[in-house]
Amino acid sequence: MGTPTPPPFDQVADLHNELIRKALSSAILAADLDTPPLAVADLFDTDGNLKTLPEGYLAIGLTTDDGITFSSDLSISNVTSAQSVEPSRSDVDSDTLTAQFVPQETRQAGIALYEGLPLATLGDVGTQWTWDRPATPLNPYRRLLFIALDYGDSGLPIYVVKHLPRARLTDRDDEQWARSDETNRSVTLTAYRDSTLGTSCRNWVDGPGWRAMAAGSGGGTEDGGGA
Repeated sequence: MGTPTPPPFDQVADLHNELIRKALSSAILAADLDTPPLAVADLFDTDGNLKTLPEGYLAIGLTTDDGITFSSDLSISNVTSAQSVEPSRSDVDSDTLTAQFVPQETRQAGIALYEGLPLATLGDVGTQWTWDRPATPLNPYRRLLFIALDYGDSGLPIYVVKHLPRARLTDRDDEQWARSDETNRSVTLTAYRDSTLGTSCRNWVDGPGWRAMAAGSGGGTEDGGGA
């Protein structure tokens, strides 16, 4: 048998610049824990269009241009042996997901997250707001939804979504009042496993622009793309 002809480099590399995603805009929404968690049918219709969210999810609004940072703190425990320079065994001790962002708007959802208040504590914008700093700090769990908006080559929207069904405030920066900058309230929330759903984070990628890249749709990659 002769030597097989190697495949062309482009076929091996399988490069697809249309699969590079950016968060051209984003939305953050929060709900109290008594609000039902979200399923894919709550977010997208059968064509992948984004639906109006169920009642109870309040928008955070504008955030600083740093956007949203999702951090994963991964801790590994290794077993070493005299006969090997690499670990003989490696196991995950912990894997903690956090979401950090800086709300710029003064609205009920952002203040409630920062102050540890139930979302229902504050009314609509323009109504009188009042709250006290408690002797024993409150830190209720929340449901959080993060939606990033991008567009495919077809010009149709693509949505990348994270849903934290059980999260709470674990860090916050100083609240500073100044002439030179907007008043903002930076928060970091940690995701915890929801015992009913069995996960600390649900993820979706969908939208008409995403579906347009499917094989046979006229705008797809050779292998149909991937998340």
